[in-house]
Amino acid sequence: MRVVVKVGGSLLGDGDRLHRVLAGLADGDEGPCIVVPGGGPDADAVRAAQGDQGFSDAEAHRRALDAMSRTASRFRAIEPRLALAQSPWNGVATETALVWDPADLKGGHPDIPETWDVTSDSLALWLATRVRAPACLVVKSVDAAPGLDAEALSASGLVDAAFPAFARCFPGSIAIRGPARTVPIQRRRAA
Repeated sequence: MRVVVKVGGSLLGDGDRLHRVLAGLADGDEGPCIVVPGGGPDADAVRAAQGDQGFSDAEAHRRALDAMSRTASRFRAIEPRLALAQSPWNGVATETALVWDPADLKGGHPDIPETWDVTSDSLALWLATRVRAPACLVVKSVDAAPGLDAEALSASGLVDAAFPAFARCFPGSIAIRGPARTVPIQRRRAA
């Protein structure tokens, strides 16, 4: 089983840390894994273009998936040991670390709303659920406060609005890794 590791596109602004994270994943520091790339500055450009041009959220979602694809290519250029995978649920590659190119989702998927509520954070949980990963690690450019659940992290803006719903569907462990610490996401107890 592969762990899903979302690496935020914001790490493109911290080249040293990004190199260390990607090299560690390729070395197997997290075991076999699937890297989900964030959209980074390309996704920010999509948000700005939507504001200027007024295209739909569905179109913005497709363009943000393209941004993630470009980040996947950048990650592979930085760490060539990452193998590109568009459909990581269709068999197991021999490489320790795969980087997911989400281009196959551009046609839409019934489980994924095409809005800004869903970013690469939620897509990482969706993929982790789909591949039955034991864990999902979300690597961010900032640290998360300890003891928070998915709802509180979403309310703080550290993860997207759909993240809590995707977290409820994922049975594995979830953690946020910032520059200084890794924080497990607390699960809400049923009332």
